[in-house]
Amino acid sequence: MSVEAKFWKPLENGEVQCELCPHFCRLKPGKAGICRIRRNINGKLIATGYGETTSIAMDPIEKKPLFHFKPGNYVLSVAPNGCNFHCDWCQNWEISQSKVPTQHLTSDLLVTIALRERAAGIAFTYTEPLIWFEYIIDVAKIGRPKGVSMLAITNGYIEPEPLDELLPHIDAMNIDLKSMNPEAYRKFTGGKLESVLETIKQSAKKTHIEITFLMIPTLNDTEKEIRKLVDFVESVNPKIPLHLSRYYPSYKFNVPPTSPEILINAYNIAKEKLSYVYIGNLPIHDAENTYCPECNNLLIERRGFTSAARGITDDGKCSKCGAKVDFVL
Repeated sequence: MSVEAKFWKPLENGEVQCELCPHFCRLKPGKAGICRIRRNINGKLIATGYGETTSIAMDPIEKKPLFHFKPGNYVLSVAPNGCNFHCDWCQNWEISQSKVPTQHLTSDLLVTIALRERAAGIAFTYTEPLIWFEYIIDVAKIGRPKGVSMLAITNGYIEPEPLDELLPHIDAMNIDLKSMNPEAYRKFTGGKLESVLETIKQSAKKTHIEITFLMIPTLNDTEKEIRKLVDFVESVNPKIPLHLSRYYPSYKFNVPPTSPEILINAYNIAKEKLSYVYIGNLPIHDAENTYCPECNNLLIERRGFTSAARGITDDGKCSKCGAKVDFVL
């Protein structure tokens, strides 16, 4: 199914320019943008990937990762067939970087499945969900009034105006920050760091956000870069959960996995200034638990993708010191 896309303008000679993300793809008739699912058809920008789904699965919300939004729940995950980045280490490159068979799911059907499976929300994830802009909004208009939360697991590469239109429909986001080096962003993703940083700042004002930073040897794992990352997150809000995730070789990137020592060092640096820091893709004692930043009481204990509340009262406070906890329960 195809629908006319939002955020584009006509140009001369039947060309169009997409204005959804900072790539600003200029497309001749018949051509698609970098994302591959927004195409110039007869002088109009058409969202040809609308509702065309590569994957559908029930996942623990902690897998997204979202640790401070409805912990312990399951969400229905879906993905489009495309992405507006080309990360050399992509773990889902089969569905983000190449064309694969898809199944069309109407917005009504997707919400029906989520309700049938008793999902706490729908997670647009695996590839890049923001290229599904029109579909996400349509699903949200149906699902949110029925109690189904909308989650976006995203690279954050979107222009401020469409993001402003999208945010009222989104209940939580995990934004994948690839590096704090603009040159590395350009070389390895094709995008601009500053645009992603602006998305984080804009989104943090209007919805629940968490940040994932995949620590990749030779790319972004130096202490200098970690301190730059931490200073940025602190400047936005020191209570934003930061997930420092271990890299493993994938797709076109084959440097060795991130060493545990570097991850632990980064974790300790981040804890100096941020309230909630976690290590992902590597089981380290206490590095996925949540503690009260006021009294260090264990609030949520996690093992793998399971979680259990240990120190949170029914009215959302720390059971030891009474401070309001930073969770959407």
